[in-house]
Amino acid sequence: MEIKILGPGCAKCEKTAKLVQEVVAETGAQARVVKVTDMMQIAGSGVVSTPAVMVDGEIKSTGKVPKKGEIAGWLK
Repeated sequence: MEIKILGPGCAKCEKTAKLVQEVVAETGAQARVVKVTDMMQIAGSGVVSTPAVMVDGEIKSTGKVPKKGEIAGWLK
């Protein structure tokens, strides 16, 4: 599983990345977490509002910091 955190590195983007990594560790999910900060790559993914989270190429969240329970649901 590949999880991408898309955002320029703002505080919300960093918080989102931290939460995703915490949930991956807590659940023992086999996932690779990747940060994408290049705005051209982000726009090319169809994301217009950051932070955004993609799981295996599917956009799961945009424009907000997701809750831990939400993230855990994506990892199932």
